[in-house]
Amino acid sequence: MKLTDIKNGNLSAEWAEKGYELPKFDVEAVKAKTHAEPTWVHFGAGNIFRAFPAAILNDALNSGKYDRGVIVAESFDYEIIDKAYQPYDNLSLLVCLKSTGDIEKKVIASVTESLKADYSFGADWARLVEIFQAPSLQMISFTITEKGYGVAPADLERGLTPVLAMGKVTALLYERFKAGALPLTVQSMDNCSHNGDKVKAAVFAYASKWVEQGLVPAEFLAYVKDETKITFPWSMIDKITPRPDAKVQQMLADDGFEDNYTIVTEKHTFTAPFVNAEETQYLCIEDHYTNGRPPLELGGVLYCDRETVDKIEKMKVCTCLNPLHTAMSIYGCMLGYTLISAEMADEDLRAFIQKIGYIEAMPVVVDPGVLNPYEFIGAVINRRLPNPFMPDAPQRIATDTSQKLAIRFGETIKAYEERGLDKSNLVLIPLVLAGYARYLKGIDDNGQPFEISADPMLAELQAIVAPLKVEAGEQDFSCLKALYSRTDVFGVDLYAVGLGEKIESMAKELFAGPGAVRATLHKYTLAR
Repeated sequence: MKLTDIKNGNLSAEWAEKGYELPKFDVEAVKAKTHAEPTWVHFGAGNIFRAFPAAILNDALNSGKYDRGVIVAESFDYEIIDKAYQPYDNLSLLVCLKSTGDIEKKVIASVTESLKADYSFGADWARLVEIFQAPSLQMISFTITEKGYGVAPADLERGLTPVLAMGKVTALLYERFKAGALPLTVQSMDNCSHNGDKVKAAVFAYASKWVEQGLVPAEFLAYVKDETKITFPWSMIDKITPRPDAKVQQMLADDGFEDNYTIVTEKHTFTAPFVNAEETQYLCIEDHYTNGRPPLELGGVLYCDRETVDKIEKMKVCTCLNPLHTAMSIYGCMLGYTLISAEMADEDLRAFIQKIGYIEAMPVVVDPGVLNPYEFIGAVINRRLPNPFMPDAPQRIATDTSQKLAIRFGETIKAYEERGLDKSNLVLIPLVLAGYARYLKGIDDNGQPFEISADPMLAELQAIVAPLKVEAGEQDFSCLKALYSRTDVFGVDLYAVGLGEKIESMAKELFAGPGAVRATLHKYTLAR
């Protein structure tokens, strides 16, 4: 069983017997239609693209209500195209990893072309220019990570042949401008706040510089700024797509599926002919298009206005997901866990995050209306975090914790203040923050040192708690005031809002020698 069997028509009954879902549409017809009248180009050929946007379009095509695929362009790691796309005729296998331990296997055939987005690949670049000149093109989108939207001064000086992704995209937008100032939507699908604004700022920077240099007419800058022509909608995306997993590879091998190996590029991208991903996913997009759009709602996309996208993001980041992750990462590291899924089997930790979400965060949750916050948290706790296939670790999530606390907990505390809610009801959120001081010591609950995750403020914050020891007996905890009054870390002065003393008292318990973390966690979680 190989992906190329689909193109060659060598499909045995074994595919169905082994539970593989095959395309329900005419792959070659969709490919021909897309080549002639392209509607969507996506930049970023990584795992998240194939597991989510491409899979959504695959569902839309399977419905029989749409007839165009997506063209993928890679602007950074060209080996992905050479090794993970073209040898398989752009087909891939999506392996959905369910919290029950079951897996679903679906062949994704919605990607009709794969191109290298760089001038050095002459034929590919010429094809991208041709696509951008097509009146049928409705949307370009991105999963290139937040750093992919960067603009470097040196790149701005390269004129119309920049090397960074946003420069190349702006050069292609100039081709669309020259073809008649045709309309287009520029859609980020990356997991970063107000992502559309990041694309817009980068495009404006290149276009402005080129006008200044006399390389393009002022009308081009006006074109990209004209919202009747070019739009940059916001979106919120949420899905985990880990590296190819050895357990999944073995399951596929046992099926007789031969394209089950991992590909590692020279740029250290981990990819494969298959993608393993969690079952839970959300993609909410601001519905602000100038030339129509693919009907991705057929695959589950939620279209809404900008305010609703913002509310969904706040619900996820400030109350219903990210704070739970951070609470688990701090305590998971101290309790010796290396897997989030294993933490969910710990009764204290499971109750800890449940009560943070349902009891303490829910009173100030931003309800977006289109996603129920209770159902969202339920999916997090019951399906996402316990998923045995997800090799996510508290150590990874604990990276840059100092940069996350203000958003993930400070915003909730400020919301309690603004709404006049009783802050004495906050018990477990203070326990998270008390645990942070204990975490900074880098000593686990057995009294053994552990490696603290990378953090730009680590040395500075560790210096504050340096006088403290993890041991029973009296010691001076006055140094904690210098920590918990830091608005740059927590978003608020925790003493000024009446929580500093409570957090300090909890910290004293957490520092009381080996076993204190477990005992304190159990005590406050049980009481809550």
